[in-house]
Amino acid sequence: MDHDSTDHPQPPRKARRSSQPDLPPQDLTAAADVDPATSAAEEDDEARLPEAPEEPTDAIAEGPLAVGHAAIENAVRLAPTSPGVYRMLNTASDVLYVGKAKNVRKRLASYARVNAPLPARILRMIAATVTVEIVSTTTETEALLLEANLIKQLRPRFNVQLRDDKSFPYILITGDHWAPQILKHRGAQTRPGRYFGPFASAGAVNRTITALQRAFLIRSCTDGFFESRTRPCLLYQIRRCSGPCTREIDFPGYGELVREATDFLSGRSHAVKELLAAEMEKASNELEFETAALYRDRLAALSAIQSQQGINPRTVEEADVFAIHQEGGYSCVEVFFFRTGQNWGNRAYFPRAEKSFTPQEVLASFLAQFYDDKPPPKLILLSHEIEECALLADALCVKAGYKVEISVPKRGEKKELVTHALTNAREALGRKLADTATQGRLLEAMASTLGLPPVPKRIEVYDNSHIQGTNAVGAMIVAGPDGFIKNQYRKFNIKSEGLTPGDDYAMMREVLERRFKRLLKPPEGDAAKADDDSFPQWPDLVIIDGGRGQLNAVREIFEGLGLTQVCLMAVAKGPDRDAGRETLFMPDREAIKLEPRDPVLYFIQRLRDEAHRFVIGSHRKLRKKDIREAGLQEIPGIGPSRKRALLHHFGTLKEIERASIADLGKVPGVSAESARKIFEFFHAQAG
Repeated sequence: MDHDSTDHPQPPRKARRSSQPDLPPQDLTAAADVDPATSAAEEDDEARLPEAPEEPTDAIAEGPLAVGHAAIENAVRLAPTSPGVYRMLNTASDVLYVGKAKNVRKRLASYARVNAPLPARILRMIAATVTVEIVSTTTETEALLLEANLIKQLRPRFNVQLRDDKSFPYILITGDHWAPQILKHRGAQTRPGRYFGPFASAGAVNRTITALQRAFLIRSCTDGFFESRTRPCLLYQIRRCSGPCTREIDFPGYGELVREATDFLSGRSHAVKELLAAEMEKASNELEFETAALYRDRLAALSAIQSQQGINPRTVEEADVFAIHQEGGYSCVEVFFFRTGQNWGNRAYFPRAEKSFTPQEVLASFLAQFYDDKPPPKLILLSHEIEECALLADALCVKAGYKVEISVPKRGEKKELVTHALTNAREALGRKLADTATQGRLLEAMASTLGLPPVPKRIEVYDNSHIQGTNAVGAMIVAGPDGFIKNQYRKFNIKSEGLTPGDDYAMMREVLERRFKRLLKPPEGDAAKADDDSFPQWPDLVIIDGGRGQLNAVREIFEGLGLTQVCLMAVAKGPDRDAGRETLFMPDREAIKLEPRDPVLYFIQRLRDEAHRFVIGSHRKLRKKDIREAGLQEIPGIGPSRKRALLHHFGTLKEIERASIADLGKVPGVSAESARKIFEFFHAQAG
C-alpha cells in the first residue's frame, strides 16, 4: 500500500555549492537511506517466546471463587444491556481480563453462574476478581476496537497478548524537494511524499532500497548534504546515484527515473522492465555498449528485488496472510505482507496466551490488536475460521475508511499462500522451541535420551549430494557445546573413478575413509599436540542422513577401519518426508521415535538440516560452474528467441537462475512447460 502526500516541487535556479569530501555522508552499508525522523533501531530484534504460563495443580479454593462470583453479581446488577467493554480487577487493582460484549449484562451474568461448566482458566480469573469496571459504547464495533486498544495498553494476564513494540518500516520517496530522495521511514507519515509498505523488517527495506538505487539511480543523501555538493559523491561513481546534486542529470531526466521507481513500487513492474529491455536493445543495436550494459545492470537489479521477495502471487494484489500453529503450549502467528502483487516479507509473532486457548481464539484476539495501530489491507487471509469474523471486518472498515474482506480460502492460489504461511509458522515455532534450551542442556538431554555413555563434546554430521552421479560432493559439519563450529566444516569432492553414478554407499565410504584415515595416522610435528579436552578432534557421535541400510554400511566402514569408540546414529525422514516424524537408528538397538515437540528431536533436525544446507551449497557451486560454461543453449526446447526474451526480462544469466517458475512463466513466449524445464535445469534436486 502506498500513500501520496504532495507533488514534486520545481528545482531552484542554482544549487548552493561548497567544498566537500568526495564521500557519501554515511557508510554505504549502514543507514544512508534512513529517515532522520526514524528513532527505531536499524535491525528488528529477534522475537522471543513468552514465558510459558504455568497451570496450577491445586484446586481453586471455594472461598475465593465465591468472592469472585459475588463481585461479578454486583456488577451484573448495574451493567447496561448495551454494547461495551468490561475489565476485571484483582485486590491490587491490576487488570486481569478485558472483554467486550454486545450485551454487557448478559455476558457478565454468564461468569456469575456458580455451577456453570467453565474452563479452569476462567475459574482462576473469577477467583481473583474483586472489582469489575464497565465502559459503554455506541456499537459492538466500537467495543471491539476499544477492547483491542486496552489489551495492548494494560496487558491483562488472562488475555492473549500481542508482543509487538515496533512499527513497520516503509519506503518513502520524498515530495518536498525538486530531486526526490529514497529512504526508509518508520512512524507517523507526516513528511510529504509517496509511502510504500509495510515491509516485514528493516533488512527487507534496506535490501530493496539498495537494489532500487542500482535500478533507478535515485539519491539517498540528506537535503543538506545534497545542497552542499560541488562534485558527485562515491555513490555516483559506483552507479548507485545519477548525480542530480551537481547536474550530472537534468530535472526531466531525474523526474523520469523517479516516475519509473514509483511505477515499479506501485505494481507496474512489468511495464518498467519492458521499457528498460527496449532501451537496452536499442542501445545495443546502435553499438552503444556501455549504455546497454547500464540498462542490463538495472534490469538485473529489478530481478534481484523480485527474487528476494519469494512468492509473488498472480491473482492477489494486496493482502495480509495470517497462519497460526500451536505446539508445546506455545503459539506462533506468521504474517506475510503482499502489496502491488509483490511479497514484501513476513514476520513471526509469539503471542502470550495460556495453553487452554484454541488457535481460533488466539488468532481472533491477535488480529484485533495487530491492526490497532496499523492500516489494514483490503484483503486478509486466515488459516483458521474465527468467531465474529464479520464484526472484525466491520471494525477494520470503520478504522480504515474502505472495505476490508476477511476470509479463509479453501482452494486456488489464496489457499496456497495460507498453506505456505502455515508451513513457515510451524518451522518458526520449531526453531524457537529448539532455541529455548541451551546448547549444553540439549547435549545432556541427547545423551540421556539416546543412552550415550558420555555427553558428546563433538558431533559430526555427514551428507552427500549429486545429480545422477554428476558433480558428486560430500560434506561434514561439526557441532559442540558452543553450537556449530563452522571453521571445522569440510567438503569432499568425490574422486573415485570406478564409482557407479548414484551409489550413495560408495560415496559415503570414500568420505568417511578420507576423514578417519587422516585421524588414524600418527601425528607429526605441530600436529602431534593432544586433543583439546573441551573440543576434541575425534567425534563422540557421528550422524548420517538415512535409515538402517545407511547405518549398517557406515558400521561396516568403521569396523574395517578399526573404529569402536565412536557412536553412530542415522536419521531417517518421516512418511512423505515430514519434519517432526523422523526415526532414529543406532547399532544393536530398536528404532527410536521421539515426540514431535521434543527439544532433542528439534536439535537433531537442526544438525541434519545444517549438513544438508552445506552439502547442497557445495554441490551447486560445482554445478553452476558447468551451467555457466554451457549457457542457456543446453536447455532442451530453448532456442534463440526464448533465450533473447529471457535475457531481456532478467538482464543476466544469474538472475534467470534465481527466478521462480512463476517469474519465468511471465516472460513473453515462455510457456508453463518451458518455465518448468528452465527451473528444473537450474534447480534439479540433488541426491
